[in-house]
Amino acid sequence: MKKILVVEDYESLRLLYHDVLAEAGYEVILAANGKEALKQLDKAKPDLIIMDIVMPMMDGMEALGRIIRKDGRIPIILNTAYSSYRDDFMSWCADAFVVKSADLEELMAKVREILEGAEGLENNPLQVGLSSKSQYRPGHTSNSRG
Repeated sequence: MKKILVVEDYESLRLLYHDVLAEAGYEVILAANGKEALKQLDKAKPDLIIMDIVMPMMDGMEALGRIIRKDGRIPIILNTAYSSYRDDFMSWCADAFVVKSADLEELMAKVREILEGAEGLENNPLQVGLSSKSQYRPGHTSNSRG
């Protein structure tokens, strides 16, 4: 069962995402901010992170950078109400950017796309070089740039 870490400061949204993702067959771990997400990272070892951007204590952009430096292999979906963050250079490091909506279909489609795509790469070693994780990421040291 794939594990998803949901990082969202609004409790009602955290619980909604938990219920929808669990019903879809995922194990869901919750965090209320970027600081909690970093703590959960080592314990939970998620297969995917869904993260809000505007949060107290540590926002999603700072957490995104720290998570990528720590383990750049974990796919991250930025999920925010503010579409203007799409233009922020740091947001380009995420695997997907979804603007929050009452309809969770776009978010769920991205979750399936990323997790099923990762599963397909694991089963097909010839496709590994085409992974989205092979892209350059600022501060990410697993890819050498000559």
